[in-house]
Amino acid sequence: MLSVPLSHQEKSSDATNQKASPPSQGFQDTGTTAVSHSEDGRFATTEGTIYVSKPFRSRTTKKLRAMITFEARKTHFDITNEASGTNEFRGFFTLFWISLFLFTVQTYIASLEAKGYALEFAFAMMFSRHAITLALSDALLVTTTVLCVPFVKAISKGWIRYYWTGAILQHIFQACVLLVTVTWTFHRQWPWVQSGFLTLHSFVMIMKMHSYVSVNGYLQGISKRSKNVLAELKCATVSVGGWEQALRDATSKRAKVEAQATDDVSTPMGMSTPDVDGMLMKSFTDPGTASALRQRLAAVCGSSDENTENERKALNGGGGGGEIVEVSIADALAFHPDELVAGLAKEFLDLDSELVSTGPERVRWPENVTLWNFAVYQLIPTLVYELEYPRTDRIRPIYIFEKTVAFMGSFVLLYTVTESFIIPLTPTPDQSFFRSLLDLALPFMMAFLLLFYIIFECICNGFAELSYFADRQFYEDWWNSTSWEEFSRKWNKPVHTFLLRHVYASTRASYGLSRTTAMFITFFLSAIAHELVMTIVTKKIRMYLFLMQIIQIPLIMVCRAPVIQRNKLMGNVVFWLGLYAGFPLLCVAYVAY
Repeated sequence: MLSVPLSHQEKSSDATNQKASPPSQGFQDTGTTAVSHSEDGRFATTEGTIYVSKPFRSRTTKKLRAMITFEARKTHFDITNEASGTNEFRGFFTLFWISLFLFTVQTYIASLEAKGYALEFAFAMMFSRHAITLALSDALLVTTTVLCVPFVKAISKGWIRYYWTGAILQHIFQACVLLVTVTWTFHRQWPWVQSGFLTLHSFVMIMKMHSYVSVNGYLQGISKRSKNVLAELKCATVSVGGWEQALRDATSKRAKVEAQATDDVSTPMGMSTPDVDGMLMKSFTDPGTASALRQRLAAVCGSSDENTENERKALNGGGGGGEIVEVSIADALAFHPDELVAGLAKEFLDLDSELVSTGPERVRWPENVTLWNFAVYQLIPTLVYELEYPRTDRIRPIYIFEKTVAFMGSFVLLYTVTESFIIPLTPTPDQSFFRSLLDLALPFMMAFLLLFYIIFECICNGFAELSYFADRQFYEDWWNSTSWEEFSRKWNKPVHTFLLRHVYASTRASYGLSRTTAMFITFFLSAIAHELVMTIVTKKIRMYLFLMQIIQIPLIMVCRAPVIQRNKLMGNVVFWLGLYAGFPLLCVAYVAY
């Protein structure tokens, strides 16, 4: 299932995407949900710590941005999670699994006594039908996504402009992928398991492709703008004596500023003010960059006419210094006394910072546009593309074994519940509507909990371990939700993050829509996707699920009332009652009517 991503964080901050990169970048407001913050950009909230970069305003976009990055995190039910290990209710988790195991054994014994066998395999025969064809179809679907790499390569080389030629071609291709998938499922006349699986996986692949192409397309625009700003910066230095004089003036002012800062604090005896070269270079950690800039500054300061001429050629693009040295020079020029020169240098630095990852690898666009990078991204359980993700240092075989065993055990339990308590009670039009709801409520809830655990705890964590992916917050404590709004943003974090960045935030940034309009578009798109899945699974067009999704919008407005938000217990009770009733209600509505 997909999820709708709106939350109280979006109310207070439009920047709650996991990094300000693609079209979702241009948000107003930084978060007000933080209860405390530190100087390094850490905001402690009731939901964890959010890392936010210093906001800045771009002269081009005129919008305040903030950057929230991925970080190393573990899931709630991961036994290696120290926080979960100290949870005072952890014994109830053990009780849940023991109780479910005993219930399953009791079911097997009762079936053995009544029918002579512990478990039927009618459901297994149904979902194993056409397994090879399904596997080949899914493999072709995944392989098709590789076409994104040459397409993005063409964008990075400037052969295709992403805005708007590339964006239009991207959406046409994604629509074709979905259309072919839906047509193929109807052509094969697959049962609901095969049809639902391929449709949902096609949605996942489309979202991955969309994020990959849109992020790289956005960075193409940032790269072009940074080059334009750099050209403006070079032109602006002409009025202040040229590059060499501009660097001298900027270095001098920087020395005065840092000397003044040193004077403002008591300087211990024996310490002296660092020289200009030391002050200029202390912020660079790359020795090669520092060496290159020292050579250029030496030329600027008049070492020889030949060096000065070489410096002039390099600064004007003929010396082969590369982007790193241009960034270093712009960093120096940010201290220039002329406001125009300093402003352009700072804007260039702001734009260039978006082209480089914040992780230890410091991946610079478009060096990331490779088949290997895309293959790793496909393996990582996330729907939002980044230049670099937080990584683990090794793969733990014991961890993989644990998740594999947990997957197999949970799947057996899920199969037992489905085979014994859902399929035999499939509603028909002549059955009592309310009796069908009552009979299916508990089995559907058990099936949902087991399916959630299989997908987000076993499968996602397993793929994260294989891909060295360290940020494993695939869900939050959705079981404590007090509203459907909170549940929709907590139970499926990958989809929530995608919709937040590429639908809600993107429509606001690109078209200047209001929060309400962007929220409606997000809900509408999510509702259409949900209804499409139900249409393919049941081979019926009823629009029940679509209407239930849309109805959530006024309910969210009502739930935001202070009188309701204050009563957390009542909100949680209403949430669980709604979840209990929702699954059997959809089943009865689509199957019987």
